[in-house]
Amino acid sequence: MGGSEAEGFPATRAEALRRLARVDPRAYAASRNRLDGAVTGLSPWLTHGLVSLPEAAAVISQRHPLSTRDKLVAEFGWREFFQQVATHAGDAILADMRPTLPWSGRYASAVPADVREARCGVGAIDAAVRTLYATGYLHNHARLWLASYLVHVRKVHWRAGADWLWAHLLDGDLASNHLSWQWVAGSFSAKPYLFNAENVARFAPAGDAAWDCTGTVVDTDYEALEALARGGGDAGPEPGASALEAAPEPALYAVPPESDPSAPGPLTRGLAPPDPARWAGRTLELVHPWACAQSVEPGAWRLGVVHLPAHAAWPWSPARWRFVMAALSAQCDAVWVGELRALPGLDAAARVVAHECLFPGYRPALEAAGARLAPLPRLFHWPQAAARSFSQFWNHAASKGMRLPAGVAS
Repeated sequence: MGGSEAEGFPATRAEALRRLARVDPRAYAASRNRLDGAVTGLSPWLTHGLVSLPEAAAVISQRHPLSTRDKLVAEFGWREFFQQVATHAGDAILADMRPTLPWSGRYASAVPADVREARCGVGAIDAAVRTLYATGYLHNHARLWLASYLVHVRKVHWRAGADWLWAHLLDGDLASNHLSWQWVAGSFSAKPYLFNAENVARFAPAGDAAWDCTGTVVDTDYEALEALARGGGDAGPEPGASALEAAPEPALYAVPPESDPSAPGPLTRGLAPPDPARWAGRTLELVHPWACAQSVEPGAWRLGVVHLPAHAAWPWSPARWRFVMAALSAQCDAVWVGELRALPGLDAAARVVAHECLFPGYRPALEAAGARLAPLPRLFHWPQAAARSFSQFWNHAASKGMRLPAGVAS
């Protein structure tokens, strides 16, 4: 069993639906900020299109009628807010959206080794990194703590931290991840996000000493943390931190690796070159890794595509590759791994369709393949112009209501 599957993340639509059946919006609202709270854990399946937000909301509404007043629905709104911003901004989300970083000094361009090795000595940070490497997943609060520590305490530029975290996440979505880091940093928000040891103690699992931040640089008040964020240099690891045992960082790959150390066997085993005769005269749907189970045209011949040139600058962990390859293999008639321009037999199809894709490099490759691009399913009505804040986006979206599939009341 692969790494992501072994940790409870089987790359199947059935698993997404199983988790949806357990979602309780009231329990979520009451405990979502706790690391052991009633969060949905759906993000890997949502990110890779094994289930869409409209589908998720519809399934939940069958047992727990939802409205835009529910906290869970508002959190769904954050995902689409980031997507809406990225749709307008494009690759600009990879740079400072606003020149409002709190510190006037020069931020570091790399994540320090002691943080990457989970031995900086701040419990919440080391525990978060070890959890990330072991599971490919982190609770949102742990992501915020990690980002805040790196940017405001260690003076690492948010882009370096965002790229590093994204590469190891099963649910790594460039819009949600990189704009969240900017929200923490202050380049996409009114002020920097800060946390302290008291905040960790409130939301970390009770009695779990691994998350304890007592006596560390963050064991102080917010006034002191604000001053640290706006002045001074890298606070450095905690005294004695170097004596901690280093956590090995998983290797990253720009192509599906030959094998996953936790489950030997080629990820592309059994993926023979697709035969154009199989889609001759039919609609060919090119299914990319962010729309694995989403269908543009029912009955189309579905070819999963991994456009390798787009991944050269954005490598993944073996667990992420295994999740994606398993999802595409299960949802498609065949899978193509390579450069889309080299895909044979495109002219044999009656027409070529695909869902739109915000990931750098995929849209031009799909368009060059002659694909007609369809929008991915949306739960909310988006403002026409790029929203400058979540409040602006949400005021518009909430006033219009949810776009649930037919037969499910909003």
